[in-house]
Amino acid sequence: MTSPTTETPASADPIRAYLDRGIKNYWYPVAPSWQVGNAPIGITRLGEQIVLWRDQDGQVHALEDRCPHRGARLSLGWNLGNRVACWYHGIEVDGSGTVQSVPAVSACPLEGQKCVKSYPAQEHAGAVFLWFGDEAHKEPAPLQLPQELVGEEYASFLCMSNWKCNYQYAIDNVMDPMHGAYLHATSHSMAEGDKQADMRVRKTDSGLVFEKVGQRDVNFDWVELGETGCLWMRLEIPYKKKFGPGGNFGIIGFAVPVDADNCQVYFWRTRKVQGWQRDAWRFMYRNRLEGLHWAVLEQDRYVLESMAPNARDQEFLYQHDVGMTRVRRMLRQRAQQHFADLDAFRAQQGAQAQAESHSHA
Repeated sequence: MTSPTTETPASADPIRAYLDRGIKNYWYPVAPSWQVGNAPIGITRLGEQIVLWRDQDGQVHALEDRCPHRGARLSLGWNLGNRVACWYHGIEVDGSGTVQSVPAVSACPLEGQKCVKSYPAQEHAGAVFLWFGDEAHKEPAPLQLPQELVGEEYASFLCMSNWKCNYQYAIDNVMDPMHGAYLHATSHSMAEGDKQADMRVRKTDSGLVFEKVGQRDVNFDWVELGETGCLWMRLEIPYKKKFGPGGNFGIIGFAVPVDADNCQVYFWRTRKVQGWQRDAWRFMYRNRLEGLHWAVLEQDRYVLESMAPNARDQEFLYQHDVGMTRVRRMLRQRAQQHFADLDAFRAQQGAQAQAESHSHA
């Protein structure tokens, strides 16, 4: 058993404040693919306002949602294919963030300037992913998603929900297999299993597994966290044969920061099925299981949104929380490294600027 945690308030701890906003230098799913159509849409992720739209070829583009002229929201404007036009004065900005046209005036010096931040975008498994890199990590890391989201042998359904809590609470929730035997004890899939267990952490090539000792395929018995250009979580829920083919029911989850007080959760529900069994499972999911799964997810949402104010500052953790604390420590270490990389990058930029000024003197 550990003593109560006494975290330093975010106002006095820049690392914690950074983590609360959302840790950068990862790919995040930011919207279901169906949500990005012809009209530009505005979203907020990691505290940043972003506009998304599709060009004439269906490719998704993402920019800072700010017109460089007066700061109007580009998401209120028009989709012109490979560029978006501001509603306020018609300024046209392309997918790289470069102003292509200022129709209200001829030979405007704004034209040709890259004035707006752009975000690398990819689309996988029915969701739009963006790279949130800081100054020192503008080039995106390779995005390697779990096999369940890219392998043809798997069928999946994407579930996305908005939660009124910090994304770190959502990560903590998934990294806590023991809550399944209590919070979800009356659910269709987690009514069985021991209500007491020893827990252990195992390292993997991409992260860690946190699991119950001596119990597997009975309840929510283990969870895996992977770091492969993105932060994902994997777990399995044992399913009886009456719930269709494919064995255990898999979940791949992402917790996506919106701002310090809100997040989005993305859960892909997966099963390894092909042929007629895939068709049978997809039919059963839509007609029998989807509502049951939403009910379980709502239990998680309700508990996390009802937590005491600043709950993480007043915890008393014990052995079942080892996986959660390991992930917290890992994220803090990543944040510290990001700060160190930024300091080194800015020092290098400053030295280069100074050298250039001397060469022109």
